[in-house]
Amino acid sequence: MSYREGTYVVDTRTATLAQVMATVGRSVYVRPPGGGREWEAPPEALRLATREEKQAR
Repeated sequence: MSYREGTYVVDTRTATLAQVMATVGRSVYVRPPGGGREWEAPPEALRLATREEKQAR
């Protein structure tokens, strides 16, 4: 699955809510909502965040 910039996702490796910043090849670059250090995640480690997860941030 590919994710558009700005989409809220959860990195399932750490259960961390993140926002997609960019996709380059097979790498997805995400960061915490509101800013912070960006990290790289494989697309298979991400899932769409639920409404509840986005509201709890």
